[in-house]
Amino acid sequence: MISIDRMQEMLEEIAETFPEAFYEKLNGGICLLPEVKYSPYARAEDLCTLGEYHRNVMGRYIYIYYGSFIRVHGRLSEPALYEELRQTVAHEFTHHLEDLAGERGLIKRDEEDLAAYLWGNEEDD
Repeated sequence: MISIDRMQEMLEEIAETFPEAFYEKLNGGICLLPEVKYSPYARAEDLCTLGEYHRNVMGRYIYIYYGSFIRVHGRLSEPALYEELRQTVAHEFTHHLEDLAGERGLIKRDEEDLAAYLWGNEEDD
């Protein structure tokens, strides 16, 4: 299992690959948090939140959840985990850039993915 310190190093490497313009108004930067975060829509501990984009009175920032990554992808090789982390950071940057542009395309797609998850789990009731 990869340590939180190594994941922080990977996150910093990944963050440096994105253009400086992506960081416009992202005053809170990208933060790696230690916890597992479960979606409030999870019917069990089967839907982890890997990353989140936030915009509030404190500013704009991206959270990446180390515990969630380990829960979901902990058995992957380091290169495969690195790629999952890179994709998550790119996803959250897309939320940020769409927010700046007043767009909602990725939010709608995330809502569709959540609906598919919920629909798929209805038979568990």
